[in-house]
Amino acid sequence: MRVPGKVNLHLSVGPRRSDGYHDVTTVFQAVSLYDDVTAAPGDDVTCTTSGEGANEVPGGPANIAVAAALRLAHETAYESGARLRIVKNIPVAGGMAGGSADAAGALVACDALWQTGMTREELATVARRLGSDVPFALYGGSALGVGRGDQVTPVLVRGTFFWVLALAERGMSTASVYEEHDRGDPQPVREADGVLAALRASDAVALGRALAQRPASGRAAAAAVAAAHPRRGPRTRRARRCRQRLGPTVAFLSKSRGDAVALAAGLAGAGVCRGCARRTGR
Repeated sequence: MRVPGKVNLHLSVGPRRSDGYHDVTTVFQAVSLYDDVTAAPGDDVTCTTSGEGANEVPGGPANIAVAAALRLAHETAYESGARLRIVKNIPVAGGMAGGSADAAGALVACDALWQTGMTREELATVARRLGSDVPFALYGGSALGVGRGDQVTPVLVRGTFFWVLALAERGMSTASVYEEHDRGDPQPVREADGVLAALRASDAVALGRALAQRPASGRAAAAAVAAAHPRRGPRTRRARRCRQRLGPTVAFLSKSRGDAVALAAGLAGAGVCRGCARRTGR
C-alpha cells in the first residue's frame, strides 16, 4: 500500500476545547512523496521500519501503524495478527502526516490481508479514533477538513501544482506545535474560500496569494512566497528567511515545473536545508 504525505494549504486552529482537541478548518493536499506499507500473515501484530528517519519511529503499540492494525482487529474481532513492514520516505515529525499515512496504509493493508470486507467509509470511522489526519490519508487527493480535521470532504482540483519541499535537520511533534499555539491568543477558525477557489481554477499564483492572505500555518506562509511573488529577490534568500521562521518542512509552491526545478537547484546549492525534493499535488 503506497500512502502519500500532505501539505496544509490552509490551517486555521481555534481555541483548545474542553476535550483537549481544537476545532480546525484545513485544506489538505496529498503530494507525491510516499511511504510504502505492506502486511503479511503473523501470529501477532508487529512492525519493522526502514528508510527516512526509521530510527525515530517507535515500536510496539506506540507505533501508530501497529495501533491501527490492533484497532482494526478489535473492530472486526479478528484473532490473528500481521507482520507490517514500512519503508519511509515521508520525513518523521516533518508536518507532512507521515505517521497518519502509515496508519491509513496499515488499515488498508490489514483489511485486504484479513479480508474484513469493510467499506472505505467504515475504515474512515476507525481512522478517526487513531488521529485527526488519518481519515484524509485514506482518501488522498485534495480535501477540506473540519471538526478536528477528521471530517473530510473531497475538493475539486483541476490540474497539477508543483511543490519544492525543504527539509530541516530536526522535526517537530504535533503536540509541541499545539502547545505553542495554546500559549498565544487563539482566534476563531477562518474559512478557506480563497484557497478552494484557486484550487478549482488550478491557478498557482492565485493560490499563493490566498495563502499569503491567510498564513495560518508555516507551510502555507512559505508556499505563498514562491508563487505569489515569483520575481521578488533571490529565491534562496527567501528560502533562508522562511527556514529561520517556520517549521520542519517548508513547502514552496512554484508556478511551473521549470520554476520548481530552478528553485530546488538553488536550495540544494545554498545549503539552507538538509535536503529538498520536487513533488506534485492534485
